[in-house]
Amino acid sequence: MSSALTDLFVHPIVQAPMAGGVSVPQLAGAVAEAGGLGFLAAGYKTADGMYQEIKQLRGITGRPFGVNLFMPQPEYADPAAVEVYAHQLAGEVTWYDTELGDPDSGRDDGYDAKLAVLLDNPVPVVSFHFGVPTSEVLDSLRRAGTFTLVTATTADEALAVQRAGADAVIVQGVEAGGHQGTHRDNPEADGSAVGLLSLLAQVRETVDLPLVAAGGIMRGSQIAAVLAAGASAAQLGTAFLATPESGAHALHKQALTNPLFVRTELTRAFSGRPARGLVNRFLREHGPYAPAAYPEVHHLTSPLRKKAAASGDAQGMALWAGQGHRMARELPAGELVAVLAEEIAAARAVLLGGGEAA
Repeated sequence: MSSALTDLFVHPIVQAPMAGGVSVPQLAGAVAEAGGLGFLAAGYKTADGMYQEIKQLRGITGRPFGVNLFMPQPEYADPAAVEVYAHQLAGEVTWYDTELGDPDSGRDDGYDAKLAVLLDNPVPVVSFHFGVPTSEVLDSLRRAGTFTLVTATTADEALAVQRAGADAVIVQGVEAGGHQGTHRDNPEADGSAVGLLSLLAQVRETVDLPLVAAGGIMRGSQIAAVLAAGASAAQLGTAFLATPESGAHALHKQALTNPLFVRTELTRAFSGRPARGLVNRFLREHGPYAPAAYPEVHHLTSPLRKKAAASGDAQGMALWAGQGHRMARELPAGELVAVLAEEIAAARAVLLGGGEAA
């Protein structure tokens, strides 16, 4: 099964699916053409929007690629807490001269419709975030010829992935930018997330599936390290966010290395679920009060974030980024894959005693 995963790419480099318009076909196609595994993010898109991007990507590359789905979320948010948070955002409404979004805009992200498209028009790889699909769903995708991966943030979650019948686990450390892929959002567990190398060792001793390591990886030497620790590949998001092919807002790209943004934090401020982003005004002011309510808070703050971006105000945007964001390189995506591959080879040579570090 590990060979089934590694057969998908020339280099053990997976471009993370970053929702919100970042992982566009141009980015996924450039990564795939360079020998990595490019990914589209279906999160926050309609089923037809996802299908159109798949068609566009197939026009760019004939190499394997993946599509990421968000799992439907259970209804456990406290409506009263969401209402209180909405009142706390009154100043943002005035500042950006816009309305808050409807927190009840939907919680399944069109999951069933997207699955239907992916079963009718199979893609090489499908990954899942925020939970584990049923065994029936995974079996259906396997029969369609699709390789499946599911994110896990603990060894227990990885075991649940294996029991459900997925083909591989994405092991996501706390260093990762964007949303933590926890299977259930438990506020009592805030602050208990594990770093990638420790988590990778725990998961490797728990499951027999191939592992894809994710979390703060920005250099080929780090990829070599997780490969040595038992991963079959590494997934990088922030490293590709700054590329010209990325669909990220220009302010988001600039913020990665802007000295005004010196650190990242896990926050619920923008979506109601823990997600790592650059610390800006919005995160500082609202993070301590944001309830555990995803996707309600995501829908609530969506107009604010869009208006902030449109007005050129990075202080009101969700600037998702991993802990290694200051190491971002503004290289074309294909060139970045090539550089990472060279760095992997150099690091492996050092590990084998056949070379010196650059």
